[in-house]
Amino acid sequence: MTTDNRYTSIAIALHWLIAMMLISLVFFGWYMEDLRELALSGSGVTLAEVQFAYNAHKTTGLFVLALSVLRLVWRITHRPPGLPAGMTGWEMMVAKATHFAFYAIMIGMPLGGMIAASASPFPSFLFNDPSLVIPKFPVPQTEAFADLAGSAHGAGGWAILGLTALHAAAALKHQFIDKDGLLVRMLPFLKG
Repeated sequence: MTTDNRYTSIAIALHWLIAMMLISLVFFGWYMEDLRELALSGSGVTLAEVQFAYNAHKTTGLFVLALSVLRLVWRITHRPPGLPAGMTGWEMMVAKATHFAFYAIMIGMPLGGMIAASASPFPSFLFNDPSLVIPKFPVPQTEAFADLAGSAHGAGGWAILGLTALHAAAALKHQFIDKDGLLVRMLPFLKG
């Protein structure tokens, strides 16, 4: 159960696991783009290596989607601790908007990735296993749509990093400037 000043252990575990996976997926996505360019330039990287990397990214993204839905359900069914009493109105509004944006991105990015993958002529495999084909969404099979969906998905990576920076800066401000113990709610090993 949630106490007045801490999240539940499950909420904390989901928070950190999803955060690490999302940030890793952003950097791995950039690596995949570089890998694809290397393969197209004939530098010795094979298309099979590129396909393996893309399928690993897609599989991890689907895990993020599942964990994010679980986290949303947990959040709805387990009341989180209240915001610190000293927060101003604009701080509360930004905190709520940032959390809403995180949920939108945690669910929207994997779905956007699936849309982009669905526009690609290449098949998607769960765990890189050809017998575990990831179904495609019924989207236009045009290069223009694939480029648009891929660009939107890539831009979402910047949104993840920007939101993460804002979230981390706010948590650090609360912990070290406001000294209201906010960070302790997600890092129970810290002293209040």
